[in-house]
Amino acid sequence: MSKNRYPRFLGLLPLLGTLLLSGCNMTLLDPKGQVGLDERNLIITATLLMLLVVVPVIFMTFLFAWKYRASNKDAVYTPKWSHSTKIEVTIWTIPVLIIIALGYITYESTHALDPYRPLESDVKPITIEVVAMDWKWLFIYPEQGIATVNKIVFPAHTPINFKVTSDTVMNSFFIPGLGGQIYAMAGMQTKLHLIANQNAELDGISANYSGAGFTGMKFKAIATSQADFDAWVSDVKKAPKQLEKAEYEALSKPSQNNPVELYSSFTPNLFQTIVDKYEGMKPGKPMHHEKKEKEVAHMEGMDMSSHSAAGAEE
Repeated sequence: MSKNRYPRFLGLLPLLGTLLLSGCNMTLLDPKGQVGLDERNLIITATLLMLLVVVPVIFMTFLFAWKYRASNKDAVYTPKWSHSTKIEVTIWTIPVLIIIALGYITYESTHALDPYRPLESDVKPITIEVVAMDWKWLFIYPEQGIATVNKIVFPAHTPINFKVTSDTVMNSFFIPGLGGQIYAMAGMQTKLHLIANQNAELDGISANYSGAGFTGMKFKAIATSQADFDAWVSDVKKAPKQLEKAEYEALSKPSQNNPVELYSSFTPNLFQTIVDKYEGMKPGKPMHHEKKEKEVAHMEGMDMSSHSAAGAEE
């Protein structure tokens, strides 16, 4: 009985692996956008290249263990053997070639999939400004004049230019079904360019721990037809809420599992105002014109006082 225990256990490993993987979300391997497809292909290509080394090593490990087992008296025993040029060339050449291939692919893909690089398309892109908050996502449509919380809608086959910042701690904006993620940081603006290849309802998440409400910081990203997108914009424009200063201050207070909210309008230049709030955090950042004017006036006043004092002494 003891001799059969281990083979039976090993036979259950594939089933165990299947059960463990059955709960995994395979969104990254089934993307709905071109950027996601390119990233998926990169992952698969890199994995297959590395398996060219991994699989033979695993195979040879079992083969050598079986061939040179203690009970195999036919195996050649060469205790003084220490070097083989053929083996050395083989075990070094193949990994070097794979590393060169991976390096080339990584270099090309790093530039091609640069999140700051606009996507090539004959369709005019739309701009969505993203603000990470505690613990919700604010989306501003500057061209449409509307804003939403925890929901974005956009036309498929249309490039999306995301401008991302934070009105709180650092976060990470991520739509796995479209590919790519970009950090959101207070006082800074990052960019992300994505496109949906088909109509789909996708999940968006926060990919960077940001506090107590992190797990509920999710949103829906819906790719639809141009006609449905235009109709949705018209509906949002009829929403009773307007994202004015007082409304934004209330929204910026920490809240968990925030529901979807729609705003028919917002304070002009709201996104840039949020970025500029943290301008003092940037070392060496030029001061505002008002501050400069005050300093200049102050310095001129000091100069006038100095001249007056010098004249009095003379």
